Amino acid sequence: MKAIVISTPGSVENLVIRDDIPRPTPTRGTALIKIPAFGINHAEMHMRRGEWAESVPISGIECVGVVEDCPGGEIPARTPVAALMGGLGRTVPGSYAEYTVARVSNVVALADTEEELPLPWAEIAALPESYATAWACLFRNLGLRSGQRLLIRGRRLNLAVEAGAIITATTRSEAKFGMLRGLGVTDVIRECPSLAQRLKDQHPEDAKFDCILELVGNSTVVESLTMMASGVHFSFFGSFVFGTDEFPLSDVPLREIVQKVADGRVKHAKPWTTFGFGEIREAHKVMEEGGAGGKMVVVVDSGGRLAPACL
Repeated sequence: MKAIVISTPGSVENLVIRDDIPRPTPTRGTALIKIPAFGINHAEMHMRRGEWAESVPISGIECVGVVEDCPGGEIPARTPVAALMGGLGRTVPGSYAEYTVARVSNVVALADTEEELPLPWAEIAALPESYATAWACLFRNLGLRSGQRLLIRGRRLNLAVEAGAIITATTRSEAKFGMLRGLGVTDVIRECPSLAQRLKDQHPEDAKFDCILELVGNSTVVESLTMMASGVHFSFFGSFVFGTDEFPLSDVPLREIVQKVADGRVKHAKPWTTFGFGEIREAHKVMEEGGAGGKMVVVVDSGGRLAPACL
């Protein structure tokens, strides 16, 4: 099969396309998936550089596709699915290929067997990791309800808007204020170390929040805790736990999320841009330079890059 292989840890030039990689063989408890498209993640950049504690030559922590074989019978053949985490790209060959084998606990059906999907594969590929993480944070961890005041430090907005939350969002770039308000955010503030004091100065009556979703990192966690109202819910999350007993991927309603995107109930969910399989180096360059304005997707059989989606 065709696959993108990290020849040796280092620069984007070390991402090499090979067409002589053996197709992986599934065993009981796993499924063989034919991959039409996959999303790109920063974790894969760090794996390529050799900065991750665990990685394998075929990277990629998520994909969408169709089950071709599942020896244990847990998922019928020809079922459209999404797969993420469960060691993909870390301890087992990942999604930068025409086929991958994933643990069934890290695979979720997107439709019934041979059922037509409501969106193209390239658009669905932008959803699994981002939206599974967002859903787990907002609804499993925070128990978000309509009308609650939510502070999001980082970008996981769409599902919270659809749920009816009153959102304050942060961003490092003032150029993104208009875009965030267009998504349905009530208030936008520039991300900075003194955020808690700035919010208190600007909104002395409303500087506390019912829920806080912390996605910036360790440097802001303690400050975020100071903005908690009494009984507040606070969450930060690492998506590598998906597929464990504590965080079964089957809990995440990805099938419903795909339909909501198709119906227009969850907006601005298209990939920022789409690359062909042979453009993986260019995709990693854009990611490395911080040039992406959203989720990037690679289409395995595409002949070339598509224009950025209108965000």
